[in-house]
Amino acid sequence: MAGRDNKKLKQEKQSTPPSWRRRMVVWLMNIFLICIVGVAGYVSVIYLRMPSLDSILHETRDAAIVFLDSDGHEIRSENRIMGTPVSTEKLPPHVWQAIVAIEDKRFFKHGPVDMRGITRAMFGNLLHGHISAGGSSITQQTAKNIFLSRDKKISRKVQELILSYWLENRFTKNQVLDLYMNRVSLVGGLRGIDAAARTMFGVSASEMTLAQSAQIAAMLKAPTTYSPLLHPDKNIARARVILAEMVRQNYISLDDARIAARELKPATTATDTNIYRYWTDFVMDEIHSRLGDISSDLYVHTTLNRRTQEHIATILPTHLDTYQGAAVAMDYDGAVRAMVGGANYQSSQFNRATAPRQPGSAFKPVIYLVALENGMTPESVVNDSPFAIGDYNPKNYNQRYYGDITLATAFAKSVNSVPLKLTQTFGIDSVLDMAGRLGVGTRLRREYSTVLGASEMSLMDLTNIYAVIWNNGMSVRPYSITKITNPNGDILYERNPSDAIQVLGEKTCKYMREMLGDVIESGTGRRANANGVLGGKTGTSNNNRDAWFIGATENQVIGVWVGNDNFTPMDSSITGGTIPAEIFHNIVN
Repeated sequence: MAGRDNKKLKQEKQSTPPSWRRRMVVWLMNIFLICIVGVAGYVSVIYLRMPSLDSILHETRDAAIVFLDSDGHEIRSENRIMGTPVSTEKLPPHVWQAIVAIEDKRFFKHGPVDMRGITRAMFGNLLHGHISAGGSSITQQTAKNIFLSRDKKISRKVQELILSYWLENRFTKNQVLDLYMNRVSLVGGLRGIDAAARTMFGVSASEMTLAQSAQIAAMLKAPTTYSPLLHPDKNIARARVILAEMVRQNYISLDDARIAARELKPATTATDTNIYRYWTDFVMDEIHSRLGDISSDLYVHTTLNRRTQEHIATILPTHLDTYQGAAVAMDYDGAVRAMVGGANYQSSQFNRATAPRQPGSAFKPVIYLVALENGMTPESVVNDSPFAIGDYNPKNYNQRYYGDITLATAFAKSVNSVPLKLTQTFGIDSVLDMAGRLGVGTRLRREYSTVLGASEMSLMDLTNIYAVIWNNGMSVRPYSITKITNPNGDILYERNPSDAIQVLGEKTCKYMREMLGDVIESGTGRRANANGVLGGKTGTSNNNRDAWFIGATENQVIGVWVGNDNFTPMDSSITGGTIPAEIFHNIVN
């Protein structure tokens, strides 16, 4: 009987439903497990959507091209969104210490996430009632900079945390700091402290003083707000805070901080590199012709003389209130030392130094060289009188004819009939052959109007003709690049010029230089005359659409063009002997 009662009691206990507390515990445990599975699934999805972590570190971008002048100094760069890579091992310690002191003073002590810093920032923000401080570690900031995403999404924050742990598992603290210094966004789309140092102070990161390091570190909080260029007062104030932190963390002495504080100053405005843009655009074409497609960073050593370029870029716009203009300076051997393709690159990127235009009388030396080669001299007598061949009967510019005059006088006065009669004597083919020997014969039309400059050519082409004359008749091929290297200094291209060819006789060149000297002494180019000018020639195309002056100094040929981009006529008073000659005079004076 007792056994039956115990069995009945056991059955009753088994059939009694669980208490509500037990059910609650089970329910919470289930919810907890579901949450864990959900969070794990969410993190897994976010992880799978992340790009390759290795590819993140090796960011793809357009190849950066750094242009150097003839002295090896940087003048401009293309696609250089990042500076030269830096590392804690090679930088002066104060550079990276300034960053650590203000951004993450416990960086070398905590893991990927600084929980103490986050907690401190959280309480500080609650105390102030708004977000006044952040708790992200340098590792987290590095992850953020690598992703380059400003989206305030949970998914991005999860990716940031994943990447932070991955970074510190794969790299040392110093390597993470290197990544941060090379990727941090600071100035106008540029990234890395080296790019910021070059932009703000004109020095590399490895050359920064303690004061400059503090000023660059000051920008990390908010690049625009604390820019030493845009808001120098705020930048300097924060830099002082950084110097104080560096003292407090035993990175520098109090005396070091005081000295650096006295050196804090606003950043100077960066050099306007637009004055080199026509030149670098021109050089880019030669780079592609030498190397083809560009897939790696390049250092391009050019022939540009910075002082000459800046001088011409300053002078040219002062003469061009109404019209457009261009100027080229070339050594006798063809090295292009300056190229200004317009008055203002920001207004127009069209390079007028390479645009084909009618050279007018500036082309006349070609037929006169033919005459001199065929035994004539500057004192040979020619006749200036009306000329016609078929329907072609051009007049002299001033409608006057001088009768019997010397070849030198005809050239100095730039009469039209004499070069046409010389062409009739020696043949149009002799003119085209001479132009080809001078390097400009490919686009010339086989007609008499070509002799007076009706066939188009560029300012570069025309300047090349005159360079041969002053190069003692040796062939000249313009060049702009001496060598191209990669960032490691490996040479990818180096100019290896072929031997120049004698294309004009010594006596022919001597006579022509004398005649070009007469042009500036008593002819149409008198306004170009200045101390050290050896000679030159004016040119004006039909209806005053183009005006030119090409002249020479002791070691350079300088060409100037003035006109309208749309080929409309200029004022009838504008000739090669006016504005272009005056520009040339001011360049060499």
